[in-house]
Amino acid sequence: MDANAWYADQIDRVIIDEAELAAKVKELAKEISADFADVDGVLLVGVFKGAVMFMADLARALTVPVEMEFMALSSYGNAATSSGTVRIMKDLDTDLKGKHVIVVEDIIDSGLTLSWLLKYLGSRSPESVSVVSMLRKPDAQKIDVPVRYLGFDIPNEFVVGYGLDFAERYRELPFIGVVKPEVYQK
Repeated sequence: MDANAWYADQIDRVIIDEAELAAKVKELAKEISADFADVDGVLLVGVFKGAVMFMADLARALTVPVEMEFMALSSYGNAATSSGTVRIMKDLDTDLKGKHVIVVEDIIDSGLTLSWLLKYLGSRSPESVSVVSMLRKPDAQKIDVPVRYLGFDIPNEFVVGYGLDFAERYRELPFIGVVKPEVYQK
């Protein structure tokens, strides 16, 4: 049984299908590749586990040299909402000095953690820092963050798939779908 069938009764609806995601990755990669065509490559920084699917697809679609790094941050602790205090759980292993850093986000909700991260990365002397995000929830944003490359704006609903999870499940779904409330309100 594939994941689509396994979770079928838990997904309310698909809001971005596999083909739309693939087309958007190609479009974003083309734009990034054009913007960085005259440099010696970019460093993609994936934030959290949720960005891994998007980051892998994006890296393969870029036509400029790519380095990849990951960070893990915590701003939630054991709560359901952000505390506003960010802790680095896993920092970068790469020196950022002189590099063109592109933060790869799966989704931007409040923007609080990303805002903190951009200041942190900027303090490490990169040549540039920009953000690419597959999704953004404009109605959930509490702080405006500069997103240079954006896939889709979506409603403020609980979504999973394409790396996004609930309780570590659904990441492998090839689409972005809205989870039925009864799944996460148990």
